[in-house]
Parts: sequence; structure tokens; C-alpha cells
Amino acid sequence: MTRNVVILGSGPAGLTAAIYAARANLEPLVIDGPQSGGQLTITTDVENFPGFPEGIQGPDLILRTRAQAERFGTTFLTGEVTAADLSRRPFTLTVDGATITTRTLVVATGATARLLGLANESRLMGAGVSACATCDGFFFRDKRVMVVGGGDTALEEATFLTRFASRVTLVHRRDALRGSKIMADKAKANPKVDFIWNTQMVDILGDSHVTGVRLQDTVTGAETERETDGVFMAIGHAPNTKVFAGQLHMNPTGYLIVQPGSTRTNVPGVFAAGDVADPHYRQAITAAGTGCMAALDAERFLEAEG
Repeated sequence: MTRNVVILGSGPAGLTAAIYAARANLEPLVIDGPQSGGQLTITTDVENFPGFPEGIQGPDLILRTRAQAERFGTTFLTGEVTAADLSRRPFTLTVDGATITTRTLVVATGATARLLGLANESRLMGAGVSACATCDGFFFRDKRVMVVGGGDTALEEATFLTRFASRVTLVHRRDALRGSKIMADKAKANPKVDFIWNTQMVDILGDSHVTGVRLQDTVTGAETERETDGVFMAIGHAPNTKVFAGQLHMNPTGYLIVQPGSTRTNVPGVFAAGDVADPHYRQAITAAGTGCMAALDAERFLEAEG
């Protein structure tokens, strides 16, 4: 059976695409991927998604959106795409050894925040550890936080966090920033920002919530502990696009390139939505918006073919 629409990814982009495609009677199939529900499943309070004035837990938002997609006829498959042939239609996907064919494809595989790989990093994610200042900065009003990184992302996050936090400390493993001079000057001029140079974070402390960190001097190897209320990882994101290498156009860091004002990729019938094609905003609401666009683009593509 060849599907009309297959959607890769079950975060806000993939699920919104599924709602729209299902309501258009396209009977979409959503393939969950390795992290069912996407990054929202590791987010606690979501207070900036429209329609939830009291806020909502990230996993709850995903479950409600998933139920909405199922209500209109979306089917789900738990698995990961290990190979894709986009050279001819219908497209062929390999999912855990099985073959699936589809007339159109929506890639909503998201991007994964790069983390340090510390044991307590994942344990305390959402409990003082975050990879998104614009998502979680509000929860650190009048608190002390640390930002890990030295590029533009880290500088931007550190500057943004000064709107809420009483103190923002940027921890960088080198003695000079990698970010642009204008961003560096802005952060250095902010009285709420200070810097710890030649230092790497080797542990995050706390039982139910972050209480401090263990730092190591990259020159001497000496370790110290510092108190903090939050840790923001700002060492970049990795878009989940490896399976499409050499087939879909990407920017130098691997984000899919879409035609301006649409979700169309360079391959007719393949559309991209959410963080996989968005290195700038990376918000649940922008992902959902492009998921809607991708479903409409796929529907119109199929209509044009009759």
C-alpha cells in the first residue's frame, strides 16, 4: 500500500501536519522517530503556547495534539527511518527493516540540542537544566544561572537571560569567545554578565533541582564547585537530517533548505517543517505553523497531480 502522505517526526510540526493532512482525508502515517514527541517531551512547563493561559506540561501538550491527530484518522508507527530513496516517486523509506512507499513526504525530524554528555545533565533536564533560554528563562527570575558555550548562541542566550536572572555567568572552555564581536561586546557591557574562562563543566549538582556545578580548569586541571540555580546549554543544535544527505539540499550545518514562503524542498513532493528547517526560532508554535504549511503544500501537490 502506497501512502498519500508520510510524516517523519511526532513533535509539534509533525503532529500539526498530521491534523491538517488527516482532515483533508489523506490518511497520513506518522513515524515517531527515536524521540517520540520531540523536544517538548523533555520540557516541563510550557507557558508561551497560545490557548493555555495557565501553562501546560510539554508532554501533556504533545499527548493532546497526538490525540487530536488520531481523532481525524492519523495512524502512527513507532520506528526510525534508516534509509530513504527520494530519487523517484513513490518515495521509498526503510523503517526498522520494513519498506514503506509514499507519494509525498513531510520531514519534521527536528533538531537535537548538543549536550555535554554529563550523567546529571539529562537527569536534571527541565529541573534547572535547559537548552532554550527563550523557552525557560522566565522561570529563573531573580536567580543565578550559568550558560555553557562561547559562540553567538551562548552570547545571545546570556544576554537574553539578564532580563530575568540576577546574575548570568558564561562558562567557556577557551580564553576567547568564538562569537561575533558585536555580540561579545554587548554581553561584556552588560553588568549582569560575567565570564569564567578556560573552564569546562564536568558535573551538575542537585537532587531534584540544580543547586550547583563542578568546574574544571582546562589549563591546570583543578576542580571547583560553584552554586547556581540553572544551567543553560548553548553549544548548538544538530538537525536530524543525516538520512537525507546527498538528496535534500542543506545549509552547511545540516538544516534543510526550503523555498522561501513555502515548505518545499529541492525534491518535488518532499516538504520540511519545524526545527529541521529552522536554525533561528526553534519554538513549538513556529514548528506547528510550518507543520500546517507542509500539510497544505502536500495536499495541493497531490491535487495538482489529480
